[in-house]
Amino acid sequence: MVFIELLKIILPALLVLGAVFYLVHRFLDSEQKRRELELKKNTQSSVLPLKIQAYERLIIFLERIQPNSIVLRVNKNGMSAHQLQLELIKTIKSEYEHNLSQQIYLSASAWELIKNAKEEIIKLINISSTKVPHENNSNELAMMILNVAANLDKKLPTDIAIEYIKKEVSFIL
Repeated sequence: MVFIELLKIILPALLVLGAVFYLVHRFLDSEQKRRELELKKNTQSSVLPLKIQAYERLIIFLERIQPNSIVLRVNKNGMSAHQLQLELIKTIKSEYEHNLSQQIYLSASAWELIKNAKEEIIKLINISSTKVPHENNSNELAMMILNVAANLDKKLPTDIAIEYIKKEVSFIL
């Protein structure tokens, strides 16, 4: 008899306790999700401008290492073909190193295309320099680089990377 009376008191108390526990647990879960969503939104709003800036900087880098752009910018009167070759490669590597940190804002495939573009432009310069004696005037190497680039059967790797980056940016905006 006492046992039944105790059950009449304990059983409803346990049911109320279970219901309260369940409701509090759901409330805390929803609050945690809301906070995480808010944090993600705040982070995204502060990171988005940095991502866009990174894409802009890398587009500038790719434009600057285009053969017609870099040759005109780096070639100086009085340089030998070999000096121009070394200066072109030094300039490309220097600009690449200056933009290395931007890779954290890009997809792995975009960064891979940028690295590939850098290496392919250096290769184009080196191949062109094998066709011009080192002691010749830098203008001969400059013309050779521009001719080799113009006669490629495919797009320049810098153009491919620029197109890919533009597509990637359109997805984040």
